Amino acid sequence: FAAKIAVIGTGNVGAALGPEFAALGHTIVYGSRTPTDQDVKDLVARTGHGATATSQTEAVKGADIVVLAVPGTVAEQVARSLGDLSGKIILDPTNRVDRSNPDGYGDYGVPGTGSNAELVQAAQPNARVVKAFNTLNWKQMVDPETSGGPLSIPIVGNDAAAKAVVAGLIKGMGLEPIDLGPLRFARVLEEMLVIWANARGHGAAY
Repeated sequence: FAAKIAVIGTGNVGAALGPEFAALGHTIVYGSRTPTDQDVKDLVARTGHGATATSQTEAVKGADIVVLAVPGTVAEQVARSLGDLSGKIILDPTNRVDRSNPDGYGDYGVPGTGSNAELVQAAQPNARVVKAFNTLNWKQMVDPETSGGPLSIPIVGNDAAAKAVVAGLIKGMGLEPIDLGPLRFARVLEEMLVIWANARGHGAAY
């Protein structure tokens, strides 16, 4: 189906996913704090397919899917700021890494026992949160062949229909979705990124 997708944030992740989703036939509206900046205009032009940019709260109006392409430390706050997203799918690709440890290894950055995705779900209890796209580099979202083999995208969420929609987006991009269960396992996916980042930071070419 052709969806209206609000991509909140125009950094690396938003700029990777927006054009990919547009190429699949979906309508992209970028939500930006500075929608008239030249880099946002350039992204809209590069996305094509009728893409537009507006404020974050305007972008989500009428959207079927909301992509939280924002820094992980503000994902919960941004989710709360967007108004009532009841019934919408929230795609959460965010991560939080605590880099304060003196040994040079990042630690998982979400306090307590939950996950960023669960914080987002609590902020929007009637939305359908799906964790996806958090375990890989944004460059491989665009060019999966650079990984040297099939690229798997683990997803978790509490709503089977929402996960099926996200899985369809993933397949459309030439990636392989793997459903790993309900949203309570989002912490595992978020910690996978921490391990990957540490490996990259200490010489492993993953």
